[in-house]
Amino acid sequence: MTVTLADVAARAQVSPATVSRVLNGNYPVAAGTRERVLRAVDELDYVLNGPASSLAASASDLVGILVNDIADPFFGIMAGAVQSEIGGPGGRAGGERLAVVCNTGGSPERELTYLTLLQRQRADAVVITGGAIEDAEHMEALAAKMERLTDAGTRVVLCGRPPAPGTGAVALTFDNRGGGRRLTEHLLGLGHRVIGYIAGPEERTTTRHRLEGHRAALAAAGLPDGATVHGPYDRSAGYDAALELLRREPSLTAIVAANDSVALGASAALRDTGRRIPDDVSVAGFDDLPFSIDTVPALTTVRLPLHEAGARAGRIATGRENEPPGGVATVHGELMVRGSTAPPRG
Repeated sequence: MTVTLADVAARAQVSPATVSRVLNGNYPVAAGTRERVLRAVDELDYVLNGPASSLAASASDLVGILVNDIADPFFGIMAGAVQSEIGGPGGRAGGERLAVVCNTGGSPERELTYLTLLQRQRADAVVITGGAIEDAEHMEALAAKMERLTDAGTRVVLCGRPPAPGTGAVALTFDNRGGGRRLTEHLLGLGHRVIGYIAGPEERTTTRHRLEGHRAALAAAGLPDGATVHGPYDRSAGYDAALELLRREPSLTAIVAANDSVALGASAALRDTGRRIPDDVSVAGFDDLPFSIDTVPALTTVRLPLHEAGARAGRIATGRENEPPGGVATVHGELMVRGSTAPPRG
C-alpha cells in the first residue's frame, strides 16, 4: 500500500500543508512540530515509498557528516578531514560534493532527524562520528535508519564508533579499551596506586570502553576500581569532577581524565587547590587534541589519529578507498608520555 502525504499528516496530527512545509523546508515550522512530522515520515517509511521510490536510487552530490559538537576539536578535526577528502576523480559535478555538517548536540532525537533529512535528500554518503548512545530503543531505531540508507544506495561510514552489524555500514572503530588500559598501565608503572578516574557520560560507548580499559589495568595489578566520577566531556565537568575526587580520595596521586578537555579542567582544579602537577598529582588525558602539548606541563595522553581516521572515512564514503575486510577496521591509539605524569612522591 502506498503511503501518502495525508498518511504522514494523520500520524503526526498536523495538516498535509504542514508536512509539506517541513519536507520542503520553505516555511518556518515550530521545532516540536518538525520533529513530530519527521518521526512520522520515518515510522511510515514515506521517503522510500510512493513517488519518492522512483528517485531513491538516484543519489545526489551531498555528503552528510554527523557530529556531537562541532565546537569540540575532537569532532571538528574529523569533520574537517572528511570534507577534505569528499571530492576527487570519479565523482559527480567534476568530482566535487557538498559536505553538510549536522551538529546533533549529543541528542539521539536530532541524530535520527538528520538521518531522515539526509535520506530524503538521497545523500551520496553519510559519515557518523563519535561514540554511540547505549539506549536499546535508540540503537534499534538508528540501525533501522542506517539499513534504509544503505539499501537506497547511500554509503554509511561510522568513524570512531563501534560496528553496527547488519546495517551495511562500514566502521572505523577506535581502540578505546586498549588506549585506556595502556594509559593506566603507564601510571601503575610509575608507582601510582591511588588513581581517580573522570569518566564521560554514562550512556556513551566511548565512556564505557575507556573506563573498561582503565579498570582492566587496575584488576591486572590486583587493585580495586578506585573512585570514578561521570560527567560531560568538557573542561567545566573536569574541574568539578576533580574536586569531587579529591573529596573522596584525599590521598590520590593521579587522575585519569576521559578526554583532554576534561583533563584541562581537572588540572585547573588541582592548581586552585594548591596542588602541583605532577609533583603532587599526575594528570593524564585521552585523544591528544592540539592544545595538549602546549599545556604546562605538557599533557600525557593517548593520541588518536583523528585526522587520519576522518580522511579515510571520507575516502571510503565516496568510493575512493576500498572498504576494510568485513567492513570493520580498528584504529589504534598511541601513548604520548609528557610532563604531566611522574612517579608519586615518597
